Amino acid sequence: MAKHEDLPVPTYSTLEPVYGESSQLEEARLRFDKIKSKFQEVFSNSPEVFARSPGRVNLIGEHIDYEGYSVLPMAIRQDTVVAIRKRGPNDEKVLRIANLNDAKYSMCTYPADPNQELDLKNLKWGHYFICGYKGFYEYTKAKGVDVGEPVGLDVLVDGTVPTGSGLSSSAAFVCSSTIAIMAAFGASFPKKELAQLTCECERHIGTQSGGMDQAISIMAKTGFACKIDFNPIRATDVKLPDGGSFVIAHSLAESQKAVTAATNYNNRVVECRLAAIVLAIKLGMDAKEAITKVKTLSDVEGLCVSFAGTRGSDDPVVAVKEHLKQEPYTAEEIEKITNESLQSIFSNSSSSLDVLKAAKHYKLHQRAAHVYSEAKRVHAFKDTVSSNLSEEDMLKKLGNLMNESHYSCSVLYECSCQELEELVKVCREKGALGSRLTGAGWGGCTVSLVKESIAQQFINDLMENFYKSRIDKGIISKDDLGLYVFASKPSSGAAVFKF
Repeated sequence: MAKHEDLPVPTYSTLEPVYGESSQLEEARLRFDKIKSKFQEVFSNSPEVFARSPGRVNLIGEHIDYEGYSVLPMAIRQDTVVAIRKRGPNDEKVLRIANLNDAKYSMCTYPADPNQELDLKNLKWGHYFICGYKGFYEYTKAKGVDVGEPVGLDVLVDGTVPTGSGLSSSAAFVCSSTIAIMAAFGASFPKKELAQLTCECERHIGTQSGGMDQAISIMAKTGFACKIDFNPIRATDVKLPDGGSFVIAHSLAESQKAVTAATNYNNRVVECRLAAIVLAIKLGMDAKEAITKVKTLSDVEGLCVSFAGTRGSDDPVVAVKEHLKQEPYTAEEIEKITNESLQSIFSNSSSSLDVLKAAKHYKLHQRAAHVYSEAKRVHAFKDTVSSNLSEEDMLKKLGNLMNESHYSCSVLYECSCQELEELVKVCREKGALGSRLTGAGWGGCTVSLVKESIAQQFINDLMENFYKSRIDKGIISKDDLGLYVFASKPSSGAAVFKF
């Protein structure tokens, strides 16, 4: 039997397989009817096909996917739906991308040209669709699949994943766009190849994504979280204990990942690469070889573990403590160790060069210590779930791992913010066994593990102790609270609908 990840994205003729039987199905029917009639209104035609891809919440394993380490996310029920039809051969060759929420997102028009460059200084929401469009053509060309001359496309998008929440609205958008384009052209590829492709797609918008968001969005199965491994991408189902529920709560600080990449997200990618190169050199690798071969901290883990062995340990953090100073490094200090300018080390990555322009110094010790310790927590989390512990002890241990993860993200990786810290504190005070920031951080959401039996009370407590003051100040409306705080069980992955 073919493995789950070798199968194509499923195509359904009804909504039930994805949205279940309950009130969620009724909501989905109304939503798809709305999308259909809006499409008809905007384009005077019906869509040929729909694709959906869910957002995700990462339970543990933050900021380590781009360092080559496994992560443990689950898909949530919120998703992005893309309705699409190919324009006729005599129609104008343009891509028209509209949004159900046209008050917030006005129509974007682009040429039907897979080689177009995206203007990253002038970021438009439609750029995320073009990421999928460019990626689709690059991929089919590399595979030798002939999809004919580019034609115009009419597209309507509707997303329920809150933007800037750290629940991966951008990956849900890029994945559903890519899958919709494929379905419109009648192409079909294995899920694991699609996960790899969509990860590369998002780089067109200047984010150096690690691939977790795309992998879980495409490969998720109802009822399971997934341990995702990289190079190559693989997904292992992880069954979570029944007595626990995950509550996702938005800090209301929006994380502008693409906008602040040079000082936040991409800055950490650069610091990790520098930490890996410096560790490699200090542990005996030739500087030139280190610069050419070492891309991530996982590349030097073996050297670090061998060194730790001489100190009676197998923990790579031992090497970090010994060989990377706690004080921030200046560019000059790093260049002295590497015998090469930082500009030339990163010469082939414009997003990294933007980081160098903005950075005053580099915290190598802290970033490496976070990555190695967080990678261990992912394995500990998976081992705990499959252990013989009683449910009570299992939930407690998982909660502790989540709390340790938050501390590491906050103190060593510095990707938290004031609102997230306040929210995590409230969550723990109100009965969370574990609570941590999730997603890139610098805003966005927390994920908390609570006993299923208190989940609703816990949500009520958060409303009272975190959201009420923000509703009173008019930051959010009481009617929208369901978008900002909700419990979730693991949901299903991407799907295509042809009605």
